[in-house]
Amino acid sequence: MKKILSILATLLVLGGTGKALGQNIRASYKTDINIVSVNDVHAAIENMPKMAAIVDSLRAVDKDLMVISAGDNRTGNPVNDMYSDPSYPMIALMNQMGFLCSAFGNHEFDSGQAGLARNINESAFPYICANIFTDQELGIQYIPYKFFYVKGVKICILGVVEAEFNGIPSTHPNNVKGMRFAQAEETIRKYLWLRDECDVFILLSHIGYEEDVEVAKKFPQFDLIIGGHSHTQIDGGELHNGVLITQNENKLKKLTHTVLVVENGKVTGKSATNINVKDYPKQNVASKCLVDFFSDNPEFKRVLAQAQTPFSSYEELGIMMCDALKDFSGADIAYCNSGGVRYEDHPAGDFTVNDVLRLDPFGNTAVIVNVTGKELRDMLIACKSQDSHGFPFTSGISCEVTYTDKQQSGVKDLKLFGQDGKPLNLNKKYKVIANSYAIITSDVPGDDQGEDINALTADILMKYLEKMKTVSYQGRKCLKENY
Repeated sequence: MKKILSILATLLVLGGTGKALGQNIRASYKTDINIVSVNDVHAAIENMPKMAAIVDSLRAVDKDLMVISAGDNRTGNPVNDMYSDPSYPMIALMNQMGFLCSAFGNHEFDSGQAGLARNINESAFPYICANIFTDQELGIQYIPYKFFYVKGVKICILGVVEAEFNGIPSTHPNNVKGMRFAQAEETIRKYLWLRDECDVFILLSHIGYEEDVEVAKKFPQFDLIIGGHSHTQIDGGELHNGVLITQNENKLKKLTHTVLVVENGKVTGKSATNINVKDYPKQNVASKCLVDFFSDNPEFKRVLAQAQTPFSSYEELGIMMCDALKDFSGADIAYCNSGGVRYEDHPAGDFTVNDVLRLDPFGNTAVIVNVTGKELRDMLIACKSQDSHGFPFTSGISCEVTYTDKQQSGVKDLKLFGQDGKPLNLNKKYKVIANSYAIITSDVPGDDQGEDINALTADILMKYLEKMKTVSYQGRKCLKENY
């Protein structure tokens, strides 16, 4: 009897938190941990049924399959972003597929504070981020890390998000009022104690490939970094300082299947393979029904204009967006940040509402400022410094920019030219229009930060296309770049 009571007492000590006995001790046998990871899906819901079919096939082999997102689940598809409950379609599909957790990407904040709180409450999975701090009244629920117990293996996932734009993620600053962000590296350093509390230590990162490599060099305590933000296609994963790094390009064209071999509480093997989602031949029926339901909006299919020639670059599309702003406002000059142009090609033929909302999905408004040519020059340089995608696109002027290096780390010189090809008068005042995000990143000089004309830039582009009826921007240039 005493022996039985002793065994029961031991079980209570080990399992008193409600977890199974195997969840409280290090794995003492060899097993495989299977992980499916995606990043920067950007609401490509059309590929979610194919991903779900892949997950189904892998779960048929391993029921404990972990499905994880490294953030930027939303922004890029009007079916999702313009839904009556913005981003709910993507969340519903992730719930249906059984996602285990997600990082915050910078675009998770595009919903604003209330929208983010609502999206989190609708999610059947937690959001993991250690370097965000929010005011309690916002009601935004997240956790810095989480332990998962899989096949007797104790797995810890720590999350971080980028904070590159003036100490906040790359979203409109209004979207993150009441939130504060620490730098990823200093945050990671504070949580290294988790390494001793688990068998497998994973960083769920939305800070970009180059930053992930630096983290791996400095913190070999991680077994795996599941990365996002830079849309870097890493085929087969990469080992850096013993840390496996994975990431895929955006729009759910591919996913990564990672296998971690755990033996006696340690990772003894790691491998990653990429699976082509876009061309996968099967679809999950339930996911496909959800996509069809959410996509049933004929307004998105409405044709605005005909593209007489195909668009083949971000620059051509960016110039058209700027032309629309300039035409709408009567401004002398228009510009938009390079990262505000969300795809780089479009075939000849129909240009629809859906095409515009995918091209300009952020809900930015148009802002007019009156500045000198010199002030505009400084604003464009400042805008580039906050945008890793490239130099701003323009209408009404052309730009010749000389960078400090081929990585475009900084601007060494910038020359502006008017429509007549002559140098822009740097002392003259000009009426300039840009989207609200571009204005904020441009460090507008003086007290006058511009006039918001309360018109969405996407709406302005739609009106422009309807007015023009046909457009052709093939070969159009506004930018000459030197190194």
